[in-house]
Amino acid sequence: MSKEARFNEIVRKVRKDHFGKGPERIKTTFVDNMAISILHGNLTPTERFIVQTPQGAEMVHTARTKMIQEIYAHQVPEGLEELMGAKLLHLFSDIKVEEDMGVSVFIFDKPIDKD
Repeated sequence: MSKEARFNEIVRKVRKDHFGKGPERIKTTFVDNMAISILHGNLTPTERFIVQTPQGAEMVHTARTKMIQEIYAHQVPEGLEELMGAKLLHLFSDIKVEEDMGVSVFIFDKPIDKD
């Protein structure tokens, strides 16, 4: 299994454990000291119902972006830093609820794009 595939499995597991559903597809690219992940199919059936109103969409957006950043800030997922051979410094995350597509940018303390 490739480094990207193993990374995606860690990301998927964190989201499944905390939101009840992991993304259906993840595409991750390593660039210098960053891992950039595009995530499709993130929302649960309940969230898809809630986002039908502007207030619901804002609520799901805020919950999804703030919660995932707090999860990673509180505890780096098991195996992530070992896999990357670097310390996770920051996670930036956003989701476009209307398209059920998210992006996460993981910033590490040194380059990770070389095996």
